[in-house]
Amino acid sequence: MPDSASPRLTRRRMLRALLGGGLAAGVLGGTGVAQAYRFGVTRAQTTLPGLRAPLRAAFLTDLHYGLYVFAGSVRAWVEAANAERPDVVLLGGDLLDTRKDADPAPLLRELARLRAPLGVYGVWGNHDYGSFGRYDRSGLGQAAAGWEARREELRAAFAQVGVTLLRDEDRALREDLYLGGVDDFWYGQPDPRAALAGARTEQATLLLSHNPDLLPELPSRVGLVLCGHTHGGQIRVPLLGAPVVPSRYGERYAMGWVTGAHETPAYVSRGLGTSGFPLRMLCPPEITLLTLRPA
Repeated sequence: MPDSASPRLTRRRMLRALLGGGLAAGVLGGTGVAQAYRFGVTRAQTTLPGLRAPLRAAFLTDLHYGLYVFAGSVRAWVEAANAERPDVVLLGGDLLDTRKDADPAPLLRELARLRAPLGVYGVWGNHDYGSFGRYDRSGLGQAAAGWEARREELRAAFAQVGVTLLRDEDRALREDLYLGGVDDFWYGQPDPRAALAGARTEQATLLLSHNPDLLPELPSRVGLVLCGHTHGGQIRVPLLGAPVVPSRYGERYAMGWVTGAHETPAYVSRGLGTSGFPLRMLCPPEITLLTLRPA
């Protein structure tokens, strides 16, 4: 579980890092804003032990709907994901970035258009918990009364449009494939063992965790873990990397293919939305299309 030293990507921390690195003029001058909204599809392939037939999974994470992202952006992401004809769509958390009383209907209408024969599944992230009222907009202070009820109301609303959100739960997607999803690492109570409790040893396993900082704490090997949260640092500097990565491990789990406990392979997506400021540099938003093949 997180401790008080866990980094939080705030507007103040990001601006301080940009100013300290002398990047603010270029980033704030418009280039960074433009890059924040130019997404692409990253196609990756790997093997997955236990899989009997190939699987195409579209992974979308960190939508951050409500702050700098609105329905038009989500519509474009949904259309791009559908165009890849995935077998399953996976959502990696931070779907919402709103006040606790905001109406999620525009987001839900767009997500309802996702199409995949095996379904659409996701997990909550830390900004979702902020949208429930678990913490105030600065990330500090008291939780709002009724935040847990708000979480369950939103979970039911997502389910009505075909998005199943998993909190330390699993689902059998196929006879040879189990999917698990853990609660948020910062504000939930993630339990990877419970999230894949139904999987048999011969089945392929996929685990969704919004935050990659869970990776060193995996109790046993998982076939593949998909994470988001870091945005790849959002602002990257040639030769130096990202001034700010919201992870206790810094660049170790910033983006791309990484390895967790028990040599578990994991992919950390740069995500689609932004946090702190609507800026990106040398770190474009991505939908990840994973082609998984039998080992």
